[in-house]
Amino acid sequence: MFWLQPVIAASTGWVTTWIAIKMLFHPRNPVRILGITVQGVFPKRQKQVAAKLGNVVAKELLHFDEIASMLNNPDRLKQLNPTIEKHLDNFLGVKLKEKLPVMAMFVSEGMMAKIKEGMMEEIANLLPEIISQYSDSLSKQIDIEKMVTEKVSSFSTDKLEEILESVMKQEFVFLEIVGCLMGLLIGIAQLVISLI
Repeated sequence: MFWLQPVIAASTGWVTTWIAIKMLFHPRNPVRILGITVQGVFPKRQKQVAAKLGNVVAKELLHFDEIASMLNNPDRLKQLNPTIEKHLDNFLGVKLKEKLPVMAMFVSEGMMAKIKEGMMEEIANLLPEIISQYSDSLSKQIDIEKMVTEKVSSFSTDKLEEILESVMKQEFVFLEIVGCLMGLLIGIAQLVISLI
C-alpha cells in the first residue's frame, strides 16, 4: 500500500488544477460561500478584460494607416482593374449613348478607347488618394478601442468561455498534466521522507 500515497497526491494535484481552471469561468454569477463571495475570474473581470483588449487592439494591432497602406499596394489596386474596366465599358458603350445620343454618334470606337484609357489612368492615380482620405476620415469617426471593448463586454459568459477554451484548450490540458505530475512528485517525496 506504500504506492497509494503518490497516487493520491497525483490525483489531488490533477483535481486541484482542474478546479482552478474551472474557477476561471465558474461560478458565472457571484455566490456566497461561508460569508465569502466567490465568482469566476473572467465573469468577474469581464469589463476590465474587455477594456484592456480594446486598448491593445487599438494601440498595438489595428491601425488605419496600415490598412490604407495595404489597400494602396499597387498589386492590390491592379486587382480592381477588371471591375473598373467593366463599369467603364458599360458607361461608355451603353449609358453614354442613352444620356448623350448625339455626342455618341460623333465619337468613334477609337476615340472611345482613348477616353477609356485616359479614365483608367486618372482612376489609377486617384484611387490611392481616395483610399488615404477615406482611411483618415474613418480613423476619426471609428473608435476601435471603444468598439472592441463594447463587443467583448457584451459577450455572454458562455461565449467568453467558449472562445477562451477554443484558444487555450491544449494549455489547459497541459496544466492539468503538470498538476498531476507535481502532485506525483510531492507524493513520492513524502513517501521517501516517511520511509527514512
